[in-house]
Amino acid sequence: MIYSYLLYPNFKKKALTLSYDDGVVQDRRFMKILDNFGIKCTFNINSAFMQELNGNVKIRMTDKEISELYTDTVHEVALHGERHFPLSEMPKEVIIKEIVADRERLEKLLGRIVKGMAYAYGSTDDRTVEILKMCGIKYSRTVKSSENFSIPSDWLRLSPTCHHNNPKLFELADKFLEETHEEPYYSYRTGPSLFYLWGHAYEFDNDNNWGIIEKFAEKMGKRDDIWYCTNGEFYDYIKAFESLEYSLQGDIVHNPSCLPVYYNNRGKYIVIKPGETVSLGYIWG
Repeated sequence: MIYSYLLYPNFKKKALTLSYDDGVVQDRRFMKILDNFGIKCTFNINSAFMQELNGNVKIRMTDKEISELYTDTVHEVALHGERHFPLSEMPKEVIIKEIVADRERLEKLLGRIVKGMAYAYGSTDDRTVEILKMCGIKYSRTVKSSENFSIPSDWLRLSPTCHHNNPKLFELADKFLEETHEEPYYSYRTGPSLFYLWGHAYEFDNDNNWGIIEKFAEKMGKRDDIWYCTNGEFYDYIKAFESLEYSLQGDIVHNPSCLPVYYNNRGKYIVIKPGETVSLGYIWG
């Protein structure tokens, strides 16, 4: 898919999304940092481990705490496997339960549809991907860093840009911020940029490095040129762009989705509203 005509909401050409795992108590502090800088995150939760204790130290939240923290926020909740099993090593029956039980409990607890996921240990294979599809999962993150800003081509094997402990984190952040996407934008055939960060909030306690995420959020947050989105919001928007329908000569485009699509019409920025048909004024090519 060519994304060179794609613009993010409000005509932006850069997007930032985060994905953090396990549903731990450190998510509270982490979320406050993100909220302070207008950054959104997808939190991936193992529902069977709520209220788990590590000795006398509480590391997981209760059902009530989960509901209070993640409900009515700008952030998203996704699956991480009910019991955090490495799915590619499990029988198919266990994989199905890991996904379905986790999804059922989280949807009941939070009152929203849960359609995303992150693989425990990054463990997946072709069989697992097919089972995810049958269970209604639309996207799922691995732990393999791409160290680039490309729009995903395989939604059920998402490669994040990097982990927050990657030695290149701030080098990559600077490179991302410096990208200009100069016109004529469509000639590059590359599309807009996505910075996708992942990790676990408990790591900031374990490594005594909360300063890393604070510095990252301060550098990347509250910027007019970045669209801040959850994994799910990014997926929905890209799918809306991909659903655009064109005439045979490419001079007419129709948006059948329920989202407005921001479009670079060869240097002229337009919005194609839900259900709208627009003449582009040229023949594709």
